[in-house]
Amino acid sequence: MTYVITETCIGHVDRSCVRECPVDCIYEGEQQLFINPHECIDCGACEVACPYEAISYESELAEEHAGAMERQELVFAELGRLGGARRYGPLPPRHGGTSEHAETRGLPKGNES
Repeated sequence: MTYVITETCIGHVDRSCVRECPVDCIYEGEQQLFINPHECIDCGACEVACPYEAISYESELAEEHAGAMERQELVFAELGRLGGARRYGPLPPRHGGTSEHAETRGLPKGNES
């Protein structure tokens, strides 16, 4: 089980949750933040910190946010553990991130593999 950031976060990206996360497992996507389920320790600090109530424990997700868990799993299915959001930076485009990630990693846009 893990925490999930729902669609409620889209467009807000407040980052209060990022500051509170003791293991740095909340990554920046193009329109919202994502929790890496491979790194989350289920402490709940992010849930309390979110001013939009966009974070829920997986087993407590409201039905209308069921797609959020699937989206989070898809984002990190290939990426796995990344070693911390501050160190890794924004997610690559095909994983919910922006083309800026490709440029900062020295990769051409659209070819982040």
